[in-house]
This record gives sequence, structure tokens and C-alpha cells, in this order.
Amino acid sequence: MMFDVPALTGAAARVDRPTWEIRVADPSEVAAYQAIRREVFVDEQELFTGDDRDDIDDDPRTVVLVAVDADGDVLGGVRLAPATGRDIGWWTGGRLAVRRGARHAGGIGSALVREACRQAVLRGVLRFEATVQKRNEPLFRHLGWVSWGTTTLAGARHVQMRWSIDRISRLLEATKRPLSDLLSGMRDDHPSGLGGEGFVGDDGVIVPGTDTVVATDAILPALIDKDPEWAGWCGVLVNVNDLSAMGARPVGLMDAVSAPTASFARRIVSGLRSAAVAWDVPILGGHTQLGGSSSLAVTALGRTTCPVRGGAGRAGHRVDLTIDLHGQWRRGFGNRQWDSTSTRSGEELRHLASLVPTQQPAAAKDVSMAGIVGTIAMLAESSGTGARIDVEAIPAPTGVPFGDWLTCFPGYGMITAAPDDATPLHSDIARTATIGELTPTDQILLRWPDGVETVAATATATGLGAA
Repeated sequence: MMFDVPALTGAAARVDRPTWEIRVADPSEVAAYQAIRREVFVDEQELFTGDDRDDIDDDPRTVVLVAVDADGDVLGGVRLAPATGRDIGWWTGGRLAVRRGARHAGGIGSALVREACRQAVLRGVLRFEATVQKRNEPLFRHLGWVSWGTTTLAGARHVQMRWSIDRISRLLEATKRPLSDLLSGMRDDHPSGLGGEGFVGDDGVIVPGTDTVVATDAILPALIDKDPEWAGWCGVLVNVNDLSAMGARPVGLMDAVSAPTASFARRIVSGLRSAAVAWDVPILGGHTQLGGSSSLAVTALGRTTCPVRGGAGRAGHRVDLTIDLHGQWRRGFGNRQWDSTSTRSGEELRHLASLVPTQQPAAAKDVSMAGIVGTIAMLAESSGTGARIDVEAIPAPTGVPFGDWLTCFPGYGMITAAPDDATPLHSDIARTATIGELTPTDQILLRWPDGVETVAATATATGLGAA
């Protein structure tokens, strides 16, 4: 039996599509937008005399969005731009203006604000704000913005508003937060479960009664299928980083490789071999399986008589970041994986791997897929602390969207914590900067150049708790 859907539900409701679209403005549209601003802010509202242009209009990084009708006429626009000379992920929006005759043309103002928020996220923004006239506060609240202060501009009362960007907390939620439910019971199964007391949450584990450290990582199947040689390289890279963060020097590798064909497996193994030679670590053995789906897991063995714990940080310790800014986005993994290692010499890679074992900070964790801030959250959780991070102090490559940099896998990056009088890690090829301190709270705060602090995450990154 077939149902006549319109007969059951009524005729489909008429949906009037907007007769305009929102887009990034070209130079002629920018000029038209600025003319509308003069009409609104100079002639109509008398907030400015003569012109409302300012330095933001001359900043080449400024993005102008416009609403354009079917005839190409600009009906309104808004701009967004970095709030600081060096782009550190703090942007502001402003100069929202809609031509008088278009203010009832289907929500142009709201659409411009929504697109500004979307564009901010696309550009790696972590703090996005606007100073709006008091009468426009309800519109922004309706769109999800929150007010955090008031000020007076051009003689008129304005409200300082912020649009929440939860990129860092969402990354932790997706990559680390499920670990508690999956693993927490193992702490009760055996005294050495999950590393044992003092080592829970570390990047590797001490084999009980020995000076041997073991680390294991699996590579995402999607990465293997897309770039099998890079997957093999990363299988070694991430394990060497894990051993280094524990203060251990690598002595051997084991791998488990699965691939649909021998030729595909050969590409994975090629990447493994290249990396093993570069770090001068032998592949001791492993397991190879053909005819199945792609997978790769690598286990690394290291040795140390002085293990460095990720949970040995204390409130008041400074937080340092040692990171290799050399390189570029890995082709095919832009904005997610920074390749600082494949063009380094073996000597340089081994030098970086020796920094923590040689210089022995109080606590260390290598920057993982949780990114710089997420890794700090994990170190803080293991240490039973929170953290305050000075955003402006974080080193980054030139031209890289800052939010992407804080949430990517950077190749070589090490978070360390130590008392103020301890010597920071030193390297001629990696940069070390003090970027904050551990705090007695349970929050991970971002401190901005104007003194404002925003919550990036809580110090329950995995839910496993203090080490």
C-alpha cells in the first residue's frame, strides 16, 4: 500500500529562500560595505564624524564578509580581524552594518554574525569577541554569544560579548576523556596496573623490578591507508617521543603490521625501516599479516635508571614547551599533523630524543594528538593540579593558524614542568619557552595579553586522576 504523503501531512510549507548570499568580499565589495558603514555609523547614528575607518581596515589580515543580492549589490557586511600584532588566535568582529532598506530582508544581520563565527573557527581562532551597542545585545545573545563586560565607545554604551569556541575541550573529549571508563578498573587489578602508583598517565611504563621502559602506540587505519610510508615513520616517531618523555633511551622496536597486499605492507615497512635507521633503533621483530585490513602497532623498549614522571609536577612549577618549529604541514594532513622530523638528519633526531633523558626535568609529557594545551591538561591531571597558560608566550611557525597549531600533532614537542630555579631544556634546533605555570585549581586557563583568562579545559583530561 502506498501513502499519499501530501494527503496525510498537508501541502509542503512554502520556504522562502533568501534573495542574497553571504561571502568574503572582493575589493569592490569592501568599498561598498564601507560606504554602508558611513551611512549607518556617521550619517544615521552620528557615532563618528566624517568617517568610521580605523587601523583595522588597513590590516591585510582583516576579513570582510558581505551580503550580496542577486544583482550583485552589497546589502550589508561585517569584518573580523586579529586583535594582536602577532596572530595568537584572539580575533574581534565589528562594524556590523546593514543598509536601511535591507533590514527586513530575512535576517541579514544574523546571517553575517553566524558566518563571522564560522570564519573565525576556520582561521584557527580560539577567542572571538565583539563590542556591540547595547540595543544589539539581544541579537547576539540569541545567536549564542555571552556578555562579559561593558564599555563606552564614541559616547555610546556598548557591551563586550564573546562567542564560545570549545575546540580544545572537544579535542580532549574525543581523544582522551573516554580512557577513564575504558581503563580505570585496571588500577585495582594489580599494584602495577596502568604503570603503578606514581606513574599512572605516563607515556610509557616501567617494567616492574627493571630499568626497562615500554611504550606502545597504534596508528590510525585512515592514516595508514592514506600514506603508508608516513604511517610507518610515525609508528617509530611517537614511540621514541614516549620513551624520551619518560627519560629513557630507546634500545629496540617490535611491530605488528597488517595489510591487504604484500606491496602495501612493503610501503608500511619501508617507513618503519627509514625511521628506525634515523633514530638508530633496531627493529627486533614482530608480526606481519597479509590479506586483511590495514593496521600498525609499534612497541618500543627503552632503558633508564632515572625515570621522569608525567605526574611529578607541583602547583607553582613553571611549564615549559620545547618544540621544533622546523618543517611544514604534512601533505594530506594539513592543520592536523606538522612534519618537523622527516627532513631532519638522524643526528638531529637523536639529539632531540636525548633532551629529557639528559637534562632531567621534574615532569614531562610529549605533545600528542591532544595538542599542546591538551597535553598540558594531561600532565596537570597526573600531577593533581591545574594550569595557567600564557598564550602569547607559545612559540609557533610563522603563518600557521594558531588554533590549528595548539591542537595539532607537532612532530617533536615536549611539555615539561619544574621549579623556577631549574634549568630549562636546551637545544640548538628546538626552541624552549616558559609558557605558564601549574596551579592548585582544576582548570586549564588561557591567559591573554590583556589579562583576561578563559577556560580551555578542565584538568580531567582522561578521568584517570592523579598519578
